[in-house]
Amino acid sequence: MIPSRSFNNISFFQPPAFLMIGIPGLEAVHGWISIPFSSMYTVALAGNCLILLAVRRTPSLHQPMYYFLSMLALTDVGLTLSTMPTTLAVLWFDHRLIGFNACLVQLFFLHSFSVVESSVLLAMSLDRFVAISNPLRYASVLTNSVIIRIGLAIVALATLSLFPVPFLLKRLNFCPDKTLLSHSFCFHPDVMRRACTDITINILYGLYVVVSTGGIDSLLIALSYTFILCTVLGLASSRERIRALNTCVSHILAVLVFFIPVIGVSMIHRFGRHRPPIVHALVASTCTWWYPLC
Repeated sequence: MIPSRSFNNISFFQPPAFLMIGIPGLEAVHGWISIPFSSMYTVALAGNCLILLAVRRTPSLHQPMYYFLSMLALTDVGLTLSTMPTTLAVLWFDHRLIGFNACLVQLFFLHSFSVVESSVLLAMSLDRFVAISNPLRYASVLTNSVIIRIGLAIVALATLSLFPVPFLLKRLNFCPDKTLLSHSFCFHPDVMRRACTDITINILYGLYVVVSTGGIDSLLIALSYTFILCTVLGLASSRERIRALNTCVSHILAVLVFFIPVIGVSMIHRFGRHRPPIVHALVASTCTWWYPLC
C-alpha cells in the first residue's frame, strides 16, 4: 500500500481505481451473458428514442402529457448510458477497472437521472390530476412555459441534491484490500462501504436524498391518485369513470416499474449483505434494465 497523502499522521488512501465485478461464478460465459444484456440495452435505447422521435414529429402529440413522457424517455436514455459502457466492457472485454474519479462521475449521473425520473413521474401524476379534475382549464394551466419551468426545476433539484455525494466520498479513507465493487458499475452504497473510516455522514446524507426526493415523490404520487380516485368516483356515469381511469393506467405501470426495483435492490443491500455475490449482481443488473438507481 502506498498512501496517497498523510492527514494528521494517519495513513490516507484513495484507490487509483476500483475493480468491478461481472456475474460472480459465471466469468467463463460472460460472452454469452452479454447477449441478453446487449439486447436489453438496445431495446431500451431504441424504444425511448422512438418515443422522442414520435412526439417530435407528430403535432397531435404536442400536449403536456406527451411532453412529460418525452422527459421520462430522455431520462431513461441517460440512465441506460450511465451504466451501459462499464457493464458491456466487463462482459465483452473483461475490462474491470474504473478510475476513482470516473467512478464518482458515473454514480453522480446514475443517481441524478434516477432522481429526475422520480420527479418526472410525480409531474406526470399531477398532469393526470389536472386533466381529470379540471379538464376545461388543463391547457391553460399546463402551458409550454410552465412545463419548461417544471423540467428545469427537476434538473436543478437532482443536481443540487446529488452534487455533495462525490465530495463526501472523496473525503473517505478507503481500504487498500477492499477495492472490488459488487456490480459492473459504480453505485453510492457499494462505493462508500469500501471505506475504512466512519461513513455515518454518507449514510445520513444518502438517506436524506432518498427521503427528500423519492420518498416525498412517492407520497405525493399516492396523494394525487387519491384525489384522482375521489374525482373519478364523483363522475356521473360508469363509462366516464372507466375512460378517466384508462388515461392513468400507463402512468401507474410506469410508477410500479420504477419503484419496485428500487425497493428490491435497496432491501438486498441493507438486509441481504450475506447473500451470495451473484444475488447482488443479478438484482442490480435487473434494476439497470428497468430503470436503473438503486
